Amino acid sequence: MSKTVEIKRSGATAKDDPNCFNRLHWALEPVARANPGDYVVYETRDAFDSQFDFDTTPEQVAACDLNRVHPMTGPVHIEGAERGDALAVTIVDIAPSDYGYTAIVPGFGYLRDVISGPFIANWKLDRLCAVSEQIPGVRIPMCAFPGSIGVLPGKPEVAAALEREGALAAAGGFVLMPDPGRAVPEKLFGEGAPYAAEGLRTVAPRENGGNMDIKAMQVGTTILFPVLVDGAGLWTGDIHFAQGDGEVCGTAVEMAARVTLKCEVIKGGGKDIVFPHVTGGSQLRNTEPGRFHAIVGMPVKKAGEVPPHLAYLDSPKVAALTNLSEDLSLAARDALLRMIDWIATNKGYTREQAYAICAAAVDLRIGQLVDVPNVIVSAVLPLDIFVE
Repeated sequence: MSKTVEIKRSGATAKDDPNCFNRLHWALEPVARANPGDYVVYETRDAFDSQFDFDTTPEQVAACDLNRVHPMTGPVHIEGAERGDALAVTIVDIAPSDYGYTAIVPGFGYLRDVISGPFIANWKLDRLCAVSEQIPGVRIPMCAFPGSIGVLPGKPEVAAALEREGALAAAGGFVLMPDPGRAVPEKLFGEGAPYAAEGLRTVAPRENGGNMDIKAMQVGTTILFPVLVDGAGLWTGDIHFAQGDGEVCGTAVEMAARVTLKCEVIKGGGKDIVFPHVTGGSQLRNTEPGRFHAIVGMPVKKAGEVPPHLAYLDSPKVAALTNLSEDLSLAARDALLRMIDWIATNKGYTREQAYAICAAAVDLRIGQLVDVPNVIVSAVLPLDIFVE
């Protein structure tokens, strides 16, 4: 018979909560145990670990501590799960808190070189929608999902991530490497701790899942993870009330939440799974807008401009060109910039407000990959979010 296993939240921040961590590693110890078929209820913290509330100002956003991102709840040992198996995790329910936020943090986000912030929209949440005094005239429907959910990486996965991300960082890529500052639990990842140099940051998704930010992972969907350590080590956090595909400013409508999961072990099922799979029914159809305005983007830019995602390549060709070949990221940037300008011009918002609206509600969609050199990405804005 199924039972309910609850992982309670306690303490003011993650460092005070024995059920939380903010670095990933195989050495994390389970905070609870559950059988396949049990309901596992996670009381999660918001992505910035309670640094923001209804009274938070942009100046406080600029002073936030990114080392506290993200506090995750778990891990939970699933009985019978062994490396090489698959873990099928069904999202049963997500109950929102009453507060959420969308923040533009200087130095972070897709357009960090263009719209640096700081900015914050503080959202009042219920099971229906989100509204904010900082973005009046907008109502965002609840479309909740776990921004981060996963299992623990094994020793080979931790070693591989450290090697490849370290090489990218050395080449100048934008990577958050292990850092003992504000690491939780401190006994594993803090200054002088045994794994201080190995605690993977939670910003990057990896083979074990993690910060995937896929809004298709709605209630009722099932995520298939490869089991990489015995017991799987199932965890979640960084729950989103709503998000546009892309999470372009670096935050969605972020919130704390109460998340109910149910899982089954598929023996030997993980051998052919490299990255997680997601299965569902009508969830994607239910997130489609009734009315929309879409703007097409191409891989074009100004002469002399080097977008941040290309700067580490240090190529003189990039700066000189106004059109790049088959560059989806640049096409997405083009569509997003044009959408921000459209919202500002036609709806009367500032560019910061428009950027936050895009993060919360605008979907970036691939149109085509083959019409060289100009691959296409469209920014799709649901018009029903605007209210009189």
